[in-house]
Amino acid sequence: MDFDKRHVVITGGTGALGSAVVGALLGNGAVCHVPTKSDASARSFPHRSHPNVRLVTTGSLSDEAGVDKLYGGVPALWASIHLAGGYAASKITETDKTALMQQIELNFVTCFLCCRAAVRTMTSNGAGGRIVNVAARPAIEPRSGAGSIAYAATKAGVAALTEALAEEVAKEGILVNAVVPSIVDTPANRTAMPKAHFENWPKVEEVAETIMFLASPENRVGRGELVPVYGRS
Repeated sequence: MDFDKRHVVITGGTGALGSAVVGALLGNGAVCHVPTKSDASARSFPHRSHPNVRLVTTGSLSDEAGVDKLYGGVPALWASIHLAGGYAASKITETDKTALMQQIELNFVTCFLCCRAAVRTMTSNGAGGRIVNVAARPAIEPRSGAGSIAYAATKAGVAALTEALAEEVAKEGILVNAVVPSIVDTPANRTAMPKAHFENWPKVEEVAETIMFLASPENRVGRGELVPVYGRS
């Protein structure tokens, strides 16, 4: 996949999946723009010293002005990959408005604002581009969201945003898709579920490969897809 000198934004790029995606992009010649909340997260990022990495301290990606500033500083944006988000498990009777709004901000608002900024930049450039979002299994299998209602609802919003936006910007040459993970094999997930069968979970490198294709010039026709990346889980 040819990303030579193509500029790509990766939100959540300092996390476990994000680091795998950034590493794969760098290996294929991309220039990676990675927003970080703080200098501390930047210091622990394994690719921080790579010459094609641009670390940008932005604070929260639910801040409209901060997101617009981030994308305004990216020349010739080719792709925007939105991995930022957060999981919270609680039944509806245990979820107050504050907890609900936190999930909306983390999962839906961040994705919406980054999609909007990416579309504005790509449209201005006139060269098309690619957007890849991250939904979750409960977004397309809602019953699996029992026990994590707010999370499931906000990821369903990401799925709907992906499909609607793909139709809206297709004529601009911007292809919008999403991957739909089950449980990705990360250290944090292993800690949270120590008795699970880790061997069945999709690995970060495997999910990264799917994201890479959707964001690549080689993806010439796929749009509005919600691509399950479940492994054997």
